[in-house]
Amino acid sequence: MNENSVVNIAGYKFEPLENPVDLVRMYQQKCDELKLKGTMLISKNGINFSLAGTQQATDTIIAFLEEDNRFLNIPLKVTYSETQPFRRMKVRLKKEIISLGRKDINPRELTGERISPQDLKNLLDNKEDVLVLDTRNEYETRVGKFENAIDLNLDTFRDFPKAIESLPEEYKDKQIVMYCTGGIRCEKASAVMMKAGFADVKQLEGGVLDYFKETGGAYWEGDCFVFDERVALDTELNETDYIYCYICREPLSAEEKASPDFKINEYCPYCVKKTV
Repeated sequence: MNENSVVNIAGYKFEPLENPVDLVRMYQQKCDELKLKGTMLISKNGINFSLAGTQQATDTIIAFLEEDNRFLNIPLKVTYSETQPFRRMKVRLKKEIISLGRKDINPRELTGERISPQDLKNLLDNKEDVLVLDTRNEYETRVGKFENAIDLNLDTFRDFPKAIESLPEEYKDKQIVMYCTGGIRCEKASAVMMKAGFADVKQLEGGVLDYFKETGGAYWEGDCFVFDERVALDTELNETDYIYCYICREPLSAEEKASPDFKINEYCPYCVKKTV
């Protein structure tokens, strides 16, 4: 990091909030005051945010959040970029901070056991009998995933409960380690699997980003999609050469940008048939 770097912070906490609507305006005002950009989602079941700005601004917003005891000690994913990866600052009221559509799933009541990045690497080093399950969307897994990971080919996280119904019955007795970018989707996905009868479900603590930070990305193939204008980070948490298609917002690799089916601001290999 150099003194001109933009600091990117992401975090979440499942916490019952009786007054979520009251927090929206307050946090919007504070983030604007600090010239932060990004997204903060607030619901009656917690908070989820991805913010970027100066070191002082990100330190200040965390201190401001922690004035509310409900938001003390939220684990943060911290990365750096040369430019601001968000276009605007929006604090939004949502029904869920991660949308699944299952009222019976509450991570404060039921969630999978956490496994540290190093412990997962040790399992893979030792070639233990473990199934690694990706809970992310198809366009994310296309950018990168763990070697031999189970890819459910999801269009949206809401498809996860239905998708696991297609897994072989014998998987219910296997050791399963699931992962997502920062950990929040696994909080709910692990509970869905436990309720569906999977006996040994663990979630990667801190998600892919913490795994990169702590292990250097061993057993990972490709890069990791992130939900901002950086598009993807490599295993050293540096921005890659991925871009978004201006039309359909699919992530595009260097090879896809070199395709005859790509024309900047007009079409890409994923939407060319719809636009040409």
